[in-house]
Amino acid sequence: MPDLTSVRDALQSRLASQRIVFWHDPAGEYDAELDALVLDGVTVVRVQDNEFGVKCALLADHVTKHLVYRAGEVARGTGNWLLDLELAYGIFTADKTSMLQQELGLNDPAFAQVIEQHQKFFAANSRKQALEKLLADGDDATRLRAKMCQVLVKAPGNKLTDITRELLAENAVGKTGKFDDLAAFGLDQFLWDGLASIYKYQSKSPTIDDFILWMFSRAIEDFASATPDEFRNVRSDFNSLRYDVRSQQMMTALASRAAEALDVKSKIEHRDYRDLAKVTIFEEIDRKVIVDLAAAVAAQSVTPREVSDVVRQRQESLWKAKYAKLYEAIQSASELLAAIAGLPTAIASANLGFEKYQSDWFRIDQQYRWFTHAYQTADFQKPLESLKAEVDKQYANKYLYDFGGSWQQALEPTGEWKSAALAPQAKFFERHVAPVVKDGRTKAVVIISDGMRYEVADELASMIRSEDRFDASLSAMLGSLPSYTQLGMASLLPQSSLELDPNALPVLADGKPTNGTANRDKVLQGVNGHAIAAADVFAMPGDELRELYKQHQIFYVYHDRIDAAGDKAATERTVFEAAEETLRELLLLVKKWTNANATNILLTADHGFLYQDIPLEESYYVSESPQGDAVTKTNRRYVLGRALKPSPSFMKFTSAQAGLAGDIDIQIPKSIHRIPLPGAGTRYVHGGASLQEVVVPVVTVNKKRKSDVRRVNVDLMPETDKITTGQLAVKLLQREPVADKIQPRQVRLGLYVGDTLISDQPILTFDSTSEDQRLRYQSTTLYLTQDADDFNNRPVELRLEDPIPNTTQWKSFSKGNYTIKRSFTTDFDF
Repeated sequence: MPDLTSVRDALQSRLASQRIVFWHDPAGEYDAELDALVLDGVTVVRVQDNEFGVKCALLADHVTKHLVYRAGEVARGTGNWLLDLELAYGIFTADKTSMLQQELGLNDPAFAQVIEQHQKFFAANSRKQALEKLLADGDDATRLRAKMCQVLVKAPGNKLTDITRELLAENAVGKTGKFDDLAAFGLDQFLWDGLASIYKYQSKSPTIDDFILWMFSRAIEDFASATPDEFRNVRSDFNSLRYDVRSQQMMTALASRAAEALDVKSKIEHRDYRDLAKVTIFEEIDRKVIVDLAAAVAAQSVTPREVSDVVRQRQESLWKAKYAKLYEAIQSASELLAAIAGLPTAIASANLGFEKYQSDWFRIDQQYRWFTHAYQTADFQKPLESLKAEVDKQYANKYLYDFGGSWQQALEPTGEWKSAALAPQAKFFERHVAPVVKDGRTKAVVIISDGMRYEVADELASMIRSEDRFDASLSAMLGSLPSYTQLGMASLLPQSSLELDPNALPVLADGKPTNGTANRDKVLQGVNGHAIAAADVFAMPGDELRELYKQHQIFYVYHDRIDAAGDKAATERTVFEAAEETLRELLLLVKKWTNANATNILLTADHGFLYQDIPLEESYYVSESPQGDAVTKTNRRYVLGRALKPSPSFMKFTSAQAGLAGDIDIQIPKSIHRIPLPGAGTRYVHGGASLQEVVVPVVTVNKKRKSDVRRVNVDLMPETDKITTGQLAVKLLQREPVADKIQPRQVRLGLYVGDTLISDQPILTFDSTSEDQRLRYQSTTLYLTQDADDFNNRPVELRLEDPIPNTTQWKSFSKGNYTIKRSFTTDFDF
């Protein structure tokens, strides 16, 4: 029995809005306490066989407020003389259920049964208050129970998907508290009834664990059913959890447990990886796809385009972050092996070789770097060990060695080290810097990255172009021979003559030493220039760099990351990691200089390099030592001396033939051969005349005033404007290829009526670089939810949405209009 204070509060609440309150107390529980009930300004009237007199008094007094108390049974129908007034003013009762109904404003008699069944829920004020905040006009008994569930599991909403999300989240971390609360307060059967009615989950002994297994077993078959639309609601809610970044961790935990219980590994053992590529919820499928796809790439039984299609589908995997490096490696391996297979058997001329390397062949080196770096930085390498062995073998033997031999044949007629296809590196200042600064006012910044070969610069130029308001073009020049740091750095300085020291250090530019930043600064002072290390630029505050920029017309910035790693035997295997760091740092340098008001920036290198990630075979070394009157310097890839003797293992150039002053002879091991030296590294080398070493890049950077980066255009290609079943097939076109200034787009699709979502929300990634429009189509299927039942014969809107950067929100960028024209069976609304 509620205490008298609660009863008084409830009565006062009623009397505040009406003149007469009828209080029925069938058991007479409050008869003895009625006189103690103090209600200011209210006349308390007991009904004791005086109904007619009470009625007359109430009708005669239109001012005084009255509380009419009736104990015991009340006559029914016309036997109750006060019936008309009771109908007009309503009846107050003080039993727990009625009190709660009145307190919460749940006056519909249908709510009484809910409160009776779940009295324990209402025992705590905190739960009552939380529920009261959620109640709304139009709630029925089902919605009341749903909101009680919402309070217990602390969900953001009261739909089944809201409640289920909370229960799955706690199950994923091995807890059961929220479900235990539902059971403790008698709402567990309500949950099971909802899961059965809405999701079609049937079980004689339902549990959350069993429901999870049932759900994932449906998901692996894409919720297929002999009954149309049977699983449309669970499919929609599963996919919303599946694609929501906030529930990724939960779903991976549940998927792992479900995969083991369902024995997914054995079920997919003999299935083709192509058929599994679209199933993105189980880690076991990623592992199988990776192993089988890698084997197919190694055997070259799959095309790069087919590999790309599979990899694109795997981008939607729950496990994409874990396996991204392996998929990157497989894609690069596929492109690389196909390119090697397409190489010509001979190179017609050195000039043609230089041109083809800049347009096509450099990509083999680039893909090899991407493959090797992805492999080296993956969390595990075992699935790709066989593929790596094949890639290394083909790259080292067929490309570097065999194709390098073809390049050597093209070089054999060369008498002088020059080319009609490429300007010499020694003309860099004359051709690239002098024209910029000739007016005496315009400034130039030259960033020189030691060892940045052409393929790295190609990626750098693409990265720069991908930045808003930046443009970058890539060209090349013929690196000086031998292709080593001191000569390459000297070649880039303003000078008219270069001369080698017999021991390779220093290199003289117009008679001045060029080794080290200080000496180079002295050379640059003659053209109002200044030499500075990249590390010093990074360390400078922005205002200090802007002040420095005012003081000189030309800046040479020296960066050393690639060569610093590659030239040491202990670190040469980190050279591709160093290349990645170089790309990041050079982009930062460009931005730092543009922020200091620089508008003309050039990026170049002293030389390139050769690298293979496996030990060299014996055949990669020259079999004889260099000979001559004086052998003054021997490096792995070049020899300096006087009167060096001709040898079939070496190409020989005099200083004059190499475009240098002095009388030093230069010998270069043919093709990619090395001179064996004790203690030296073998995988990373430079100094010779391979395409990778001597095609030296020049990246020209400009900053624009207007924004010029955008996402790729994606168009909806509707085939109908009506939805006649529980699903809608949608076709979309990526309007143009992805490029540096046209960036990939992630698109989320959903059907809406106003703000009400009535379908699942699949996410597609549009990142195709293909020029063939037919290869840029993508299709998906949207599955309608139970909310669609309310909108038959109504217009609905298909929205294409973009992710808002640095948030979990999306915004619409395109729309399509449809009308639902179908018969629905209304689902139980939780």
